[in-house]
Amino acid sequence: MRLKQHLGVIIGISIILLWAAVLTYGLSITIDYSSPLLYVLILVQMHLYTGLFITAHDAMHGTVSQNKTVNKSIGVLSALLFSYNFYGRLFPKHHEHHRFVATDQDPDYHKGRTGFIPWYLSFLGQYITWQQILLMAITFNLLKLIVPVENLILLWMLPAVLSTVQLFYFGTFLPHRGSHAPDNVHHSRTQKKNHLWAFLSCYFFGYHYEHHASPGTPWWKLWKMKSKPTTH
Repeated sequence: MRLKQHLGVIIGISIILLWAAVLTYGLSITIDYSSPLLYVLILVQMHLYTGLFITAHDAMHGTVSQNKTVNKSIGVLSALLFSYNFYGRLFPKHHEHHRFVATDQDPDYHKGRTGFIPWYLSFLGQYITWQQILLMAITFNLLKLIVPVENLILLWMLPAVLSTVQLFYFGTFLPHRGSHAPDNVHHSRTQKKNHLWAFLSCYFFGYHYEHHASPGTPWWKLWKMKSKPTTH
């Protein structure tokens, strides 16, 4: 029972530690473009970056820990590790998305923006701040004193960029695409049931209708919602 109570914290910290371990290893290797390991590391780190954001997201819904201080602390740390995102700025925007989904007040939705690239760029514009860019630039210039620039670009920066594409495509674009929002209570589409693909693609957030129907369900339990009858 005690393990069950703290499972959200264990999973959240595990993602953070795995991200840090893969990053540390990636920054220490000699880049070899002919080695499959390089591309595997990039993809794994992309997925772990997505995990950082999903952990911060779950903290916004209070599902990482029942202890509010622990819950927020893990959320703040996860967000910061993902290119200096600020939890306090993400929190109100995400809850606006839930309250005003597919309306002009929804920061994630843009009526009429059916094209992936225009919507993606607009999406980034909602969340990227000059403070993030400044902090990333300072960190990059400090790290390049001890780490090869090639490693920094390929295994620190590139996975983060790819992760924003992953998060946007599976967590915003596919569920809400089209000039008109889906005609259901949550204005959200959901992918077909395939738990392995749902995890690999975006930590089960392709089950997007289910997330809106039960925002208090942590990502690692979201697959269970797919098995329940819905009205969508």
